Amino acid sequence: MTDEMWEVIRPLLPVRNLRKGGGVRKYGDRLVLDSIFYVLRSGCQWRMLPRDLMPWDAAHRWFTKWCRDGSCDRIHDELRRQLRIGAGRDSEPSAAVIDAQSIKTSEGGEARGFDAGKRTTGRKRHVIVDTMGLLLVVAVTFASVQDRAGGRTVLARLAAAFRTVSLVWADGGYANSVDSTLLSWGRDALGIVVEIVKRTDDVRGFKVLHRRWVVERSFGWLVRNRRVARDYERLTATSEAMIKVAMIRLMLVRLAGQSSRWSHESHRETARTKTTEDLIVA
Repeated sequence: MTDEMWEVIRPLLPVRNLRKGGGVRKYGDRLVLDSIFYVLRSGCQWRMLPRDLMPWDAAHRWFTKWCRDGSCDRIHDELRRQLRIGAGRDSEPSAAVIDAQSIKTSEGGEARGFDAGKRTTGRKRHVIVDTMGLLLVVAVTFASVQDRAGGRTVLARLAAAFRTVSLVWADGGYANSVDSTLLSWGRDALGIVVEIVKRTDDVRGFKVLHRRWVVERSFGWLVRNRRVARDYERLTATSEAMIKVAMIRLMLVRLAGQSSRWSHESHRETARTKTTEDLIVA
């Protein structure tokens, strides 16, 4: 993390209760976050963390602790609120977009199935994002779970967490001539109108569709991180947590006023200015 990113997230990190005792911490919160973000961006195994960070077992332990005690969710939600307010929007969304993404997994782990439509063996990510593309809720299931079934899961989570959302846009996979009960269920049971954004039959090839492109862009943001470009986690809860960590880093970059693109121009400029003596000493 840069200093600007650290200043944004530092006030949101959990504060240790000294009355509960315990020894002095050996590794600070910033080093913990640097280690977690390194695994996220590089896609490496926890055991392959560089030595200039922290031991892998300590980094994984803190990652698990923050995910289980709700710190990850709390930080993620607060960063989303700050980003929405900074963009001139209400802190809580009133409309959202839903979609699912089938992703390959590594061998083993729970909830591993086959998506016959996408010809993919792995898991499926059911997500709902706001109109800015920021994550609201996510659920990871078997890849064989239909969009309509997974849609009920995330819509129920959305209704429980965001009472302000009354409209959700979706693609044709969530309602067709065979089964359109999701629309009536969302309206009657949750008070949410699910509107289908259909693709016209006379259009061939790729076409950007109204509202639906927002969630597709969010998937593009996620897979820029190698750890979530493929599902390497053994537990679906860990998969959901890693997706939230990816969004936390994205929102940190934006709130810090920096670019999310990686550039090695500064390193190349430094190498050009080095003298022969500097290279020998190094």
